[in-house]
Amino acid sequence: MIERAAIPSALSGASIAILSALICICVVLLLRPLLLRYALAMPNARSSHIKPTPQGGGIAVILATMLATGFGLFSFGSPATSIAVAFAATLAMACVGAVDDFRPLGVTPRLILQTAAVGMIIYTLPEHLRVLPFLPWSAERVLLVIGGVWFVNLVNFMDGIDWMTVAEIIPISAGLVALGCLGAFTHFGIAVALALGGAMLGFAVFNRPVAKLFLGDVGSLPIGLLTGWLLVLLAGEGHFAAALLLPLYYLADATLTLGRRLLRGQKVWQAHRTHYYQRATDRGFSVSEVVAHVFAVNVGLALAAVLSVVIPGVVSALAMLCVGFGLVAWMLARFARGKQPLVPASNQAGTTPNANVPS
Repeated sequence: MIERAAIPSALSGASIAILSALICICVVLLLRPLLLRYALAMPNARSSHIKPTPQGGGIAVILATMLATGFGLFSFGSPATSIAVAFAATLAMACVGAVDDFRPLGVTPRLILQTAAVGMIIYTLPEHLRVLPFLPWSAERVLLVIGGVWFVNLVNFMDGIDWMTVAEIIPISAGLVALGCLGAFTHFGIAVALALGGAMLGFAVFNRPVAKLFLGDVGSLPIGLLTGWLLVLLAGEGHFAAALLLPLYYLADATLTLGRRLLRGQKVWQAHRTHYYQRATDRGFSVSEVVAHVFAVNVGLALAAVLSVVIPGVVSALAMLCVGFGLVAWMLARFARGKQPLVPASNQAGTTPNANVPS
């Protein structure tokens, strides 16, 4: 298994999260005048916001995550080689997102660059780490790269209303920390999860409805990469059910939406407003109601993930997966049904631009 160090104390863990939140807030305050001048996201026919809003808050989130992780590793353990590679790939992905925020790249160069970044991380995973041990090693690694690219993009697709990514990443990070404290997760993964969760808390101050700042692709893409890497590490420790449960809502909404668009012959790389959470805002749910649903279900998924580890065995894992799928199915059905007939997107406020353009 992956090398471990001592689990951080509650005090050191809290200090990592708090430090990350404070760094994020400070960086946002420093960058915001520049973002207001050079990085305004303008509303368009397919976006969900109605006023020009600066994007690029992801710069602060990623910087805070890296700095606070460094503090955490210094405090309670030596960094593994893979974390340096993961952060290098994260920076590369952030650069791809930054370019795409200012001057959209074509689909092919985006996918090539994303695949290279994901491939860096997968290539440097410990050789003994297996997520799907019933497959040949090389086939598993290829599938991990493909799955990683999809996960990076679906996090970008789902960043479509205020606090949506906050409501997703904070419960995932908390779940990973809880699993780490149970000994199911590597020590440097705990540090990254604490730092990422803290950074998202700091960003939440500026992204609450109606948002004063968006993540941008410079944030959503590397956040997807880091989160996917952490989930692969968790699955590689023998906890595949937990790794699937934590991001299950994002996986379900994005994958079902993509499949529906493919069946209709629509161009999946074009912006749209057909995700379940977007349909909910068009059918009577407020942005706050949507993200409250998402946060509550994600907390339930995190608890199910923890229970799948606390109560070991195939039966427990399958039971928790059934609970998780039930929670997600209930919420998707509720979003699809809505509160009232479809209303024009232009009547909605408090949302994020260009969230459904593959990046």
